[in-house]
Amino acid sequence: MAVLESINLGIVGLRRGAFAGLRLDGLRLHALCDADPARLDKAVAQHPGVERWTDFNEMIERSKLDAVLIATPMPLHAPQSIAALNRGLHVMSEVPGGVSIEECRDLVLACRSARGLYMMMENMNYFRHVQIVTEMVKRGMFGQTYYAQGEYLHELKSLIVKTPWRRKWAVGVNGITYGTHSLGPALAWMPGDRVESVSCAGSGHRHADHEGRAYEIESTCVMLAKTTRGSLIKIRQDFLSDRPSCHKFVLQGTDGAFETSGIDGATSKVWLRGRSGGKMEWRTLDEMADEFLPDLWRRHGPTAAGAGHGGSDFIQLADFVDAIRQNKPSPIGIDAAMDMTLPGLVSQRSIACGGIWLSVPDSRLW
Repeated sequence: MAVLESINLGIVGLRRGAFAGLRLDGLRLHALCDADPARLDKAVAQHPGVERWTDFNEMIERSKLDAVLIATPMPLHAPQSIAALNRGLHVMSEVPGGVSIEECRDLVLACRSARGLYMMMENMNYFRHVQIVTEMVKRGMFGQTYYAQGEYLHELKSLIVKTPWRRKWAVGVNGITYGTHSLGPALAWMPGDRVESVSCAGSGHRHADHEGRAYEIESTCVMLAKTTRGSLIKIRQDFLSDRPSCHKFVLQGTDGAFETSGIDGATSKVWLRGRSGGKMEWRTLDEMADEFLPDLWRRHGPTAAGAGHGGSDFIQLADFVDAIRQNKPSPIGIDAAMDMTLPGLVSQRSIACGGIWLSVPDSRLW
């Protein structure tokens, strides 16, 4: 596909609203689409001249688009991505890549034959503290990484009432239903590796919805994942327990360790053998930020400061645009997207079978 100087972007799914307000060189917001007319009217009013659509398929067929950003409910990600790829468009899709192994396979095959670029927008990979640690890993500061832990703790009961699709797809299935926020950084810190098998268990059913029906998902689910290189990853997901929201990460390597909690990584701490002076003492991650902050954050950090999710929404969109304009590989391409998505889908089979270890398909073989 020819290199584009300016990209006409269409956005479908405006409930989040974060992306419609982003301004980025080389990107033109051309069309907005949402099934809710009131939400669509509000968004269009903020962007004079932008096209207004209520039907996604009509938009991608009739609008002069180069790329689409898909921020719709989970079961629409794969079908809409496939439709847009088949139209020759670049695609940036919300997580997860799909809600079944079968539709994930269909998405992979569509990407293999597509002219456009596919990127899964796992914003957790673009948080500032995650990117700093990723850069440290790239430079070998942790030695060989062999254990990672990610926890996504986000009480959703009131939001589930407002967004009914979550009742089925987030908490209506047992196991890890939304694991990419935790697994994405863990895999970024184990470059070249992938999850080979998973086992999943839960803490029991302790919550009911607003109609008194027990949620199908257990209150806390934990997935253990073994990688092809023999490393171990632990993922915890909890959408129901009454507690403040939190992302937690742990990374262990032969020459370093990292721990964080909080949404924005404010309490991040790190130990690196090469910077320790022989002492086993934590340092704050910010002490090393100037040295290890990636170029993407250096270039766009000041602009990203006001964007959603700690600026990561803007940073990942900038990376997507750079890849298209410079004809580079997707920052989170289809196989990386599947490496983050498929383990959670297999975990749902594991927990249904008493936590047995099950193999995770490798999308590279499809």
